[in-house]
Amino acid sequence: AGYARGHVPGAVFTDYGKDTWRVDTEANGRKVKGVLPPVADVAALFGRLGIGNGDHVVIVPNGTDAAEIGGATRVYWTFKVMGHDQVSILNGGMAAWLADSTNPLETKENSPIPTSYTGHFRPELLATADDVRAALKSGGVSLIDSRPSDQYLGINKSGAVLAFGTIPGAYSVPALYSTVNGGGVLRGPDALRRLYAMTGAPTAGRAITFCNTGHWASLGWFIQSELLGDRETAMYDGSMADWTTDPANPVERKVDLD
Repeated sequence: AGYARGHVPGAVFTDYGKDTWRVDTEANGRKVKGVLPPVADVAALFGRLGIGNGDHVVIVPNGTDAAEIGGATRVYWTFKVMGHDQVSILNGGMAAWLADSTNPLETKENSPIPTSYTGHFRPELLATADDVRAALKSGGVSLIDSRPSDQYLGINKSGAVLAFGTIPGAYSVPALYSTVNGGGVLRGPDALRRLYAMTGAPTAGRAITFCNTGHWASLGWFIQSELLGDRETAMYDGSMADWTTDPANPVERKVDLD
């Protein structure tokens, strides 16, 4: 509906919830929501959207709130993990575009011309449960919990997660804090560095961001990797939904109210 009311001229529409940006899988006999689809399926989605390997893609979210910006960063991360570096996010999204009445608008639907896309998978950007277990064993990797602090502490939890709490030793850097007043505009690097300093989380070196299902974690990854320049950052897209399917994986509950 938002696209139909008006969009940046030439923009094509993709449904983040219905197109194959994320798929459900299974781990240890349990359903895990929202992981990266097979590379061939993502490449086919890019091709259906008319995206070629040489195109610069600009992602235009609604720009309404931080959670919605997380959808844009998840799409951005998907391009990056597919080896596509020419990708940007319009900071503030359509809300920022509409704030300037001189910016042109278009209401007609643009049908993409399908093309062929070849993915070049970058495994270093995608963390798995094995990677997290290795990080816990060896150290030297910062684990960044991008969820709201009540979930980090174990006061509340998502229905997608099977246990209260966080991965032991993780830093709490709620991705919600990374936008101005929880809205659709990302804070600048200086403010983000002060945020990280407040939480004690490093902004350099190997790091893995996680959340419940890889949504907030993509915003955390975007902040750490793309805005603060820590290119050694990966995202655990299965996140706590995947981690808690295995009872042997440790979970730390900092506040127990039961």
